[in-house]
Amino acid sequence: MSNEIKLVAESRDEFGKGASRRIRRAGKVPAVLYGHGTDPVHITLPAHETLLALRTANALLALDLGGKKQLALPKQVQRDPIRGTLDHVDLILVRKGEKVTVEIQLVVVGELSESDLVLNQDQQTLALEVEATNIPTSIEVNIEGLGAGDRITVADLTLPEGASYHGVEAAEDNVIVSVVVAKDEVEETEAAEGEDAAAEDAE
Repeated sequence: MSNEIKLVAESRDEFGKGASRRIRRAGKVPAVLYGHGTDPVHITLPAHETLLALRTANALLALDLGGKKQLALPKQVQRDPIRGTLDHVDLILVRKGEKVTVEIQLVVVGELSESDLVLNQDQQTLALEVEATNIPTSIEVNIEGLGAGDRITVADLTLPEGASYHGVEAAEDNVIVSVVVAKDEVEETEAAEGEDAAAEDAE
């Protein structure tokens, strides 16, 4: 589950490309904080600490802004395409107990029943409604012992406490993974069946 990552934020009143370059040269990153019907607040964050924090998916940031604590989630992150450094960060305010919809990483665990089977993973993440201050880092998809033709849907997953699925598709129709026979095995089987049929015709 999410742990708060503390960052010291500072208000800013300079805008535009020139101001943003000066901010980044000073080892900071320009950001904007908005949500809950409030006016956007333009801030700066420590660049290195923020970059490390955003390596965690759905990082819950505890911002110290002028001695006042604000909880926020990253909404949009702009990076330098070459260096990978942060150019700008959009943050959305959240409160304890508030529900948010976020993409949660799906992690496959276990082994299939046979070595000649292939696992098709249709989704890498799943959108769930969760408490903003209690976001799971990942959800396990257990494939242990699955055979050809088996599949796992959202309805089969064990969701963390307080998490719920409200997708466009029904949970039982939203396929996460499915198991099929390897293509080479299918072709060999079809070829063998064709040879048997030809032999029978020859007789």
